[in-house]
Amino acid sequence: MPASPRHPLLPLAVALAAAAGLRAQKDVAKTYDPLDGLDPDGRIPKIQLPSDLPNPERWRYTPPGRIKPGSVFDRFLVSSFITPLLFREEDIGFGGGFALTDVDFRNQHYAEFANIVATYSAEGQQAYSIFWQRWLEHRELPNGGIVREERNRVFANAGYEKTLTRRFFGFGSGTREIDETSYTEEVTALGMGLRMSLPDPSADWLLRVGARAEHHGLSSGQVTGVPSTEQVFPTLTQAGDGETQFWLDGDLSWDTRDSLHQPYHGSRVGLTANTGFGDGGDLGAVLGVDLQHVIELPPLLHRGGDRDEENPPTDVFAVSGFVKDTVGELPFYSLPTLGGTSTLRGYIQNRFTDRAAAHFAAEYRFGIVPRGVVFTDTIRIERIGLAVFYEGGTVASGIEDLADGRYLDSYGLGLRVAFAREATFRVDFGFSDEGLNYTIAFGNSF
Repeated sequence: MPASPRHPLLPLAVALAAAAGLRAQKDVAKTYDPLDGLDPDGRIPKIQLPSDLPNPERWRYTPPGRIKPGSVFDRFLVSSFITPLLFREEDIGFGGGFALTDVDFRNQHYAEFANIVATYSAEGQQAYSIFWQRWLEHRELPNGGIVREERNRVFANAGYEKTLTRRFFGFGSGTREIDETSYTEEVTALGMGLRMSLPDPSADWLLRVGARAEHHGLSSGQVTGVPSTEQVFPTLTQAGDGETQFWLDGDLSWDTRDSLHQPYHGSRVGLTANTGFGDGGDLGAVLGVDLQHVIELPPLLHRGGDRDEENPPTDVFAVSGFVKDTVGELPFYSLPTLGGTSTLRGYIQNRFTDRAAAHFAAEYRFGIVPRGVVFTDTIRIERIGLAVFYEGGTVASGIEDLADGRYLDSYGLGLRVAFAREATFRVDFGFSDEGLNYTIAFGNSF
């Protein structure tokens, strides 16, 4: 296997980890009690929050026992989660790497979050990325714990990815499995943004703005037994190769959900606009409207929680839907798609592409181990649950043609493992008329 190249993001990650270690050394002298603010089974009793907090149900409380000092290794499965990645596929060879999710990045008492991923395969497929965010409404409590309002934040990301096996089937909902082509895509990206509630912290109006730059390079794909995209769609690949795009992203919503990451009740109605400027002078935008609604249900396989608990085990039924349309000119890989991680999970990533898309999903999320698993006083899984889902949608050349598109659907079952309300990992197995597709991801699909 060829050696992984030294990427500029990796020294940055090492430097940040070293800085966090220095802070941790200063905290060693403090007495740390892993059960401070918790019951032995992991239950977190509800506390009296400061009286001046607006919409207190949207503030997340973290007890002192979950704010463990130390490096990312000292805090493993408490506030940091390190996942080794090993894989083998015929077209990319053996590969491996790691994913680091740190919800207390740089030991800032849960004020910062970071996700760092690095992978490399024998055939040269690789990905390096870092995502960082800082919450703007964060308060230390007299008991040593903290409360944090999860809506208001600043964020930034950077990364490089070389994927040897991107698939493209052509446009429209009528494409067939045998229409598959492949291409290699190299993407270098940099972005930043802000999310804030209006007019006050934790208010119902939510605004998200961001800016990002992307450079795309395309070449022949390496999927065995299918033609290269540049052979079947030469005009599309030539237009998209070497393209540098500058994006302005906007999202305005009326959002009454009690949480953005793991909601138990509430609704969202949102408008989105992602506008791309190409270096060749092209201008295009993807405009969308989306809806979500979450209903709390009686517990199915557990007894639920109580009013004196910070985060009681909760079963929910959630529905989501969106419609997107494209105006102007954009490369084919920037158009709306269905299939993969978050939409039509029974199909592979980006299975259906066109200038407009519609999608809906319904998901029943229920706990099976409501108190999780306690390994030690510090290492514990807070919740283990399952999700049953059904999804449907279509794509078309324009929003006015969506009603004539072929109806596509998928269904499946997923595993949910939560180390905290804001740190849920999922494994989804989706089924469609093209077989089984599985997803491993951080956070819910909606």
